[in-house]
Amino acid sequence: MNSESRASNARMLRAAVAQIDAIPYEIEANVDKHFRAIEKAREANVDLLVFPELSICGYHVGMRAPEIAIERDDRLLIELAKESGPMKTIVGFVEDGFAAQLHNTCAVLHDGHVQFIHRKLNLASYGILDEKKHFAGGRYIDVFEQREPWIGAILVCADVWNPALVHLSALYGATILIAPVASSEKALAGEFSNPQGWETVIRFYAMIYGLPIVFANFASQQVVNEDRFWGGSCIVDPYGRTVIQAGDEEDLIIADLDYNTVRDARFRLPTVRDSNLDLIHREINRLANRVGVPMGTRSRS
Repeated sequence: MNSESRASNARMLRAAVAQIDAIPYEIEANVDKHFRAIEKAREANVDLLVFPELSICGYHVGMRAPEIAIERDDRLLIELAKESGPMKTIVGFVEDGFAAQLHNTCAVLHDGHVQFIHRKLNLASYGILDEKKHFAGGRYIDVFEQREPWIGAILVCADVWNPALVHLSALYGATILIAPVASSEKALAGEFSNPQGWETVIRFYAMIYGLPIVFANFASQQVVNEDRFWGGSCIVDPYGRTVIQAGDEEDLIIADLDYNTVRDARFRLPTVRDSNLDLIHREINRLANRVGVPMGTRSRS
């Protein structure tokens, strides 16, 4: 293989989603699904494997969150990291964090250790959701090295619905966005369609930022209170095109992503290049200084 071919292969990233049904509190059964999915992904030479939000413990943990909380260096995470080997595996769990705070956290597992964590920033407390009652929000956004030249960012579910967080992820250098979620059909109810909403948002962000997105949701055939997790996990390329999408059952989906397409998309639509941080910083400060000032007294200069 010549140097050009080796460089080309290094720019390819094989990403996968383990769309599972995680039962709340059933840690042993859920973890068994993790080990099986990791084994299948490694056999398929996957570089990046993504599980849904709170994949280890299940989403609806409520007031029992303290019972299933673990620290970021817990033996369970280390064992999953060992199983992952050179593959990066992203799992979700309730973190027993600093100052006795509980967080909705995702961890990047790699070669026997926890490489990186992201604590959910936007805790969903609307519709039928009440995360602020159970978790402390994260305070920072950052990126991690997936594999040269790929840089990853993780935004958990409602994080993605804050456009500023996606913008910041891109400006921090992310060239792939990982979105673990726990999206049910009727979380918002009313006229909102969660499946349609997620499709629109994911494809828009991917296209506007030239940012491949790995979207990982739960799939459940069990209906609780006339609601269920609808699946639909997908991998979207930097042009906003869906490369592969799962149905409404447990599945492992895999797609190959090319870094050269990220370069091409960002060259043709330079959202990241033209972000103008100075302008944004100035206007945020100006807005902050005007908070509480009656509309009629504001200067229009």
